[in-house]
Amino acid sequence: MSDRRAELGEFLKARRARVAPEDVGLPAGGRRRTPGLRREELAQLAGVGVTWYTWLEQGRPINVSGQVLDAVAATLRLSSIEREHLYRLAEATPVRPPRASVCANEAVFGEILSALDPLPAVITNTRFDIIQPNQAFRDLFHDWHTLPCIHRNLLWCLVTEPRAREQLLNYDEEVPYLVARLRSSYGEHVGDPEWETDLERLRKLSPEFEALWLRHEVAACSPRPRHLRHPIAGELRFTVTELAVAAHPDLVLFVETPADTQTRDRLPLTRRALV
Repeated sequence: MSDRRAELGEFLKARRARVAPEDVGLPAGGRRRTPGLRREELAQLAGVGVTWYTWLEQGRPINVSGQVLDAVAATLRLSSIEREHLYRLAEATPVRPPRASVCANEAVFGEILSALDPLPAVITNTRFDIIQPNQAFRDLFHDWHTLPCIHRNLLWCLVTEPRAREQLLNYDEEVPYLVARLRSSYGEHVGDPEWETDLERLRKLSPEFEALWLRHEVAACSPRPRHLRHPIAGELRFTVTELAVAAHPDLVLFVETPADTQTRDRLPLTRRALV
């Protein structure tokens, strides 16, 4: 059983547990050991064999057609990003070519990021490792850490920094979203030693991350709010926009724009050279 197929099985089980019988027209009564649909019910609704679906959920290396995956996805009421994740794990989509080198473009990235100043901006990979921030981003988060920032990773900073909840005021929205985005990207990196080692360490270090990771939530990128408490500027409200770097599919540009006039007026107070 491959790591990717094992991940597929866990994803299917998590999504099956999310669908209540009454959601798909089945009686809600009867005692159930686990929440959601039974395997037999899902197989019947999707029009596939119970044994075949059981093998699929067990991660066995069976052939899967797009038509069958669509039937399973429809029964599980998957979103478009969840359907894409399902296809990737079932190895029904082509694997992307190797990533191009990032190092050769760091000077260009620096110019682009500087041009965005005074808007805070940062380039990361899909694992949220910080590749390059601009000075506005460095200034905004200069006083963020009480612990040394060893990992230089956006998600690690949130779930391991003791004061993160005090400073990121919409923490309970941001962290589940980032974990879901990470899970979406993981579908392309199942079995990758760097990813597996990093995830294992974070799961052991943060019970909160472990619980969110086991939910198997996936999410597409979308503009979202970020509500911060800055030690000098006070409360700040941004809209975070993610932009793909076309030449490097594994990279993402995050740009934070003021969501209101108050934040725009207070943004200069976050600059270390001005305070």
